[in-house]
Amino acid sequence: MKWTKIAEEDSIDIEESLAVDIDGKKLALHRTETGYFVTDNICTHQYALLSDGYLEDDRIECPLHQAQFCLKTGKALSAPATVDIETYEVKTENGNIYVAL
Repeated sequence: MKWTKIAEEDSIDIEESLAVDIDGKKLALHRTETGYFVTDNICTHQYALLSDGYLEDDRIECPLHQAQFCLKTGKALSAPATVDIETYEVKTENGNIYVAL
């Protein structure tokens, strides 16, 4: 497992998502009241960027058709999505945010 810096802690506010591209891999960094989460950035139902979605209670809602995913597990929580998204381990260190790839 390789830790890769994706952002600085002060670059993202609570209840905000940020699109991150690492070596062609489209990821989304999310920050909620409970912490930081990294998921795939593409909805599994239809091509839409989850970083443009709506955060609430550790869930991300797709901006296109309102499918919801759990940020902790990636589980698809509502239709029309039936396929889960990938989640990635996150850590913070010295003001930086890292993802395990």
